[in-house]
Amino acid sequence: MTTTDGSGTATTDHESSCCGRHPAAGSQGSEESPRERVNRRWNEILQETRVAQTGVQILFGFLLSVAFTQTFRELEEPSKVLYVVTVALGASATAALIAPVSIHRFLSGQSMKDEVVSYAARLVMCGLVLLALTIGCTLLLILHVVLSGTVATIIAAVVMIWFVLCWYVLPFRLSRQGPRSTTGAASSTD
Repeated sequence: MTTTDGSGTATTDHESSCCGRHPAAGSQGSEESPRERVNRRWNEILQETRVAQTGVQILFGFLLSVAFTQTFRELEEPSKVLYVVTVALGASATAALIAPVSIHRFLSGQSMKDEVVSYAARLVMCGLVLLALTIGCTLLLILHVVLSGTVATIIAAVVMIWFVLCWYVLPFRLSRQGPRSTTGAASSTD
C-alpha cells in the first residue's frame, strides 16, 4: 500500500515500517502511532541487548580469568597475541552492546527517542559482529590448546561460517523476501 505523509511524500508500508515486517503507522490494520512504534522498537532493542549482553559479559569474564592460569603462561607467543586480540574484541563488543543504555541515559527527556533508537540499533548490530568475532577467536584459542593448529583453524572457520549463516545471511535473505501476509495483515513474527 502506498501512503502519503504530511509533506506529500509517497511511501510504501514496507519503506515506512521499522523492518518491513510491521505495517506502517496509519496503514490498514495498524493502530500503531509513530510514538508507539518508536517505543516498541526501543523495547525490542532492550530485549535483544539483554540476551547479547549476558553472553558477552560471561565470555569476557572467562577471557579475563584465562590470563591468570598456568596454561596461559605456557602458551606460545602467537596464541598470546590471539588472546590479546580476543580480549580487545570482547571489550569492544561489551562497549557496543551497553552503549545504548548510556546514550539513553544521557539523552533521556530531550525528545530524541527516534535518534536514540536509530543509533542503538546500529550499535547492537556492531556489537553482534564483534561478539561473533570474539566467539570465533575464543574458540580458535581454546582449540589451539587442545588440537593441532590446522585442525583447530578448520574447526573454528567452520563454526564462524555457521555464525555468519545464522546471524547474517539468513536474516538478510528473509529481509529480501519482504513481509508475508496471510490474511492481508502483517505477520506477528519479527
